[in-house]
Amino acid sequence: MAVYTQVGDADLAAFLARYDVGQATSFKGIAEGVENSNYLLETTSGRFILTLYEKRVAAAELPWFLGLLAHLAARGLPVPGPVADCSGTVLQTLCGRPACLIHFAAGVSVQEATPAAAREVGAALAALHRAAADYAPPRPNALGQPAWAPLAARCAGLASIDPSLPGLVARGLAVTADWPADLPSAIIHADLFPDNVLLLDGRVTALIDFYFACTDARAYDYAITHAAWCFSGDGRSYRPDVAAALWAGYGGLSPAETAALTLLGQGAALRFTLTRAYDWLNTPADALVTRKDPMAFARRLAWYAAATPAQVIGD
Repeated sequence: MAVYTQVGDADLAAFLARYDVGQATSFKGIAEGVENSNYLLETTSGRFILTLYEKRVAAAELPWFLGLLAHLAARGLPVPGPVADCSGTVLQTLCGRPACLIHFAAGVSVQEATPAAAREVGAALAALHRAAADYAPPRPNALGQPAWAPLAARCAGLASIDPSLPGLVARGLAVTADWPADLPSAIIHADLFPDNVLLLDGRVTALIDFYFACTDARAYDYAITHAAWCFSGDGRSYRPDVAAALWAGYGGLSPAETAALTLLGQGAALRFTLTRAYDWLNTPADALVTRKDPMAFARRLAWYAAATPAQVIGD
């Protein structure tokens, strides 16, 4: 999350007049992340998240994402859904941007992954894959393997981030060029980081930020979640206890998927190395944004390159 577009008092009042949610009592920008502009909105009737879609989400694709949220919520997943205005409309325009009001979900994101939290997240990820199995139509992964080499070419100045980064990226691109095409597919979250999971009393209360969701290998989604949860934030330390709990919670994968986990992990780490590097090099200096260090995932990339599938699942 981030704030790129500032919403003034008059614009907010006109926006809220379309809804039956009362008057605003508090309105604050949320700085985490780099994708969209997000605000925590409190009104006389409750709390909401106001999102203005800025960068990688095309307006034409927003109905697919918002429909997925409704689909998952209807099947019992803890997914906060969009709020319709008084005319039944969900997708709006605010300050020249597509915008949506979303129900606020109680819970907190863990600052440091624990085995107990990882087990819950693994179970939630498996439930997501099952619940989304009949959601249509499929959506290609715009940041899947075919996009990595072109994205790397747009990251001029990788060495300015770290002298080792160009070599790590080049090796990652070479290894992932032979990408598996026959693994079981699913609708995947593709971004299930700790800050996209809310927990309360040890239970998952919300999965949020589905704006990278797409159709891809379910084991790749597992690898993304593994990379997000099973390392220290800087990528220097691996947590096999957390990995084992995530694996137990998910319930395991097929032998072919398990054998591919080190390659899928390299792909997951490369994807986030590249997107973080691009944002690091291109985020405006005056944006209210928390940039994320690409080297945290470059270190994960190196770990997966040397690991075995048994190490990935925490054995």
